[in-house]
Amino acid sequence: MPNTPSMVGTGCSVMVSDKSSVFSSVVRQIMELTGVCEEIPESLMNACGALSGSGPAYLYMVIEALADGGVKLGIPRDLSYRLAAQTMSGAGKMVMESGKHPGVLKDEVCSPGGSTITGVHELEKSGLRAAFMNAITAAAERSEQLGK
Repeated sequence: MPNTPSMVGTGCSVMVSDKSSVFSSVVRQIMELTGVCEEIPESLMNACGALSGSGPAYLYMVIEALADGGVKLGIPRDLSYRLAAQTMSGAGKMVMESGKHPGVLKDEVCSPGGSTITGVHELEKSGLRAAFMNAITAAAERSEQLGK
C-alpha cells in the first residue's frame, strides 16, 4: 500500500511479503522506486494504512493550519504555505537523519520560558496528540470494516 507522496518519489509504502516468492521481491523493487518500502505482518496492514496511507491528509491539515496562523499574523498566504511545508519537510528529515527521538528534537527547540514552549503548551491544552491518535485509530477501524 503506497501513499500519495509516492507521486513525488518520497512515498512510504508497506507490503506483506512471502520471502520465498520472486513476485514479492519484484513488488518491493517497484515500490522502492517511489520512496521507502517496509515489510510488515499482515496483522498490521490496517494500522499502517491508517498511519502512512492516511497520514499525508493529516499532515496537509497541519501545514494548512500553520500557514493560516502565519496569515493571521500578516504573512502572505503563498509565503506561509512555503514556510509551513518546508518546516514540515525539514522536521521530518531531522527525525530520519539525526536518529534522535522526536521528543528530544522538540525539546531542543523549546527554550525555558520561550515562545516555542508556550506554543507547545497551547497545543497540548488543545489535545493535539490525542486528536492524532484518535484519527489514526478511527481510520484503522474503518479500514478493517471496509475490508470485511
